[in-house]
Amino acid sequence: MSRMTRAQQQERTHDQLLDGGRAVFLRRGFLAATVEEIAAEAGYTRGAIYKHFGGKEGLWQAVVAVRVDEHLERLRSALDRAGGHGELLAALDPSAVLVDSDAARWTAASVEFLAAVAGDPRHADPVAAVQRRFDEELVRLLTRHCARLGIRPALPLPRLVTALDALFGGLAVRRAVDPTIDAATIAADMLALVLPPPDPSP
Repeated sequence: MSRMTRAQQQERTHDQLLDGGRAVFLRRGFLAATVEEIAAEAGYTRGAIYKHFGGKEGLWQAVVAVRVDEHLERLRSALDRAGGHGELLAALDPSAVLVDSDAARWTAASVEFLAAVAGDPRHADPVAAVQRRFDEELVRLLTRHCARLGIRPALPLPRLVTALDALFGGLAVRRAVDPTIDAATIAADMLALVLPPPDPSP
């Protein structure tokens, strides 16, 4: 087998630290997770985390960016396959995530992170930039697919996307605290209100 180049070694280290960070953040939350624990999970020293990400906050931001890219890719595929109003709503429906135990732990960790960095633009600004990138891409996707399927959103799409994100995030937090809340039904009802079916009249 050929030896890896330095760039390949760095990429592998980067990816393994991301995997280690994701695992520890999910297991321990953001605040309880330590650089030492994440480094041990990935098989490296704490210095590798500082070298690649600048610290725990930077690693969190990188993990979130990867999760956003993965989520966008799933959305693109699902929206491309949507053949009608119901399938478009199903593509956007967060129900599976809202009732998933791992998602609940991730939501709690996300709240911890946001509360910890809200007053520090060094860490808050990059997260806000990732959120804006996600929102802008989702607006672009919905603009195309709503037009294709004859769906007229109840709000301008930039506002609708922001509102849905806030609603789904809030529902995830509420359900993480109180699992009896029927978050999935609330989310589905709101989607149906803001993205009503096409007018059947000619």
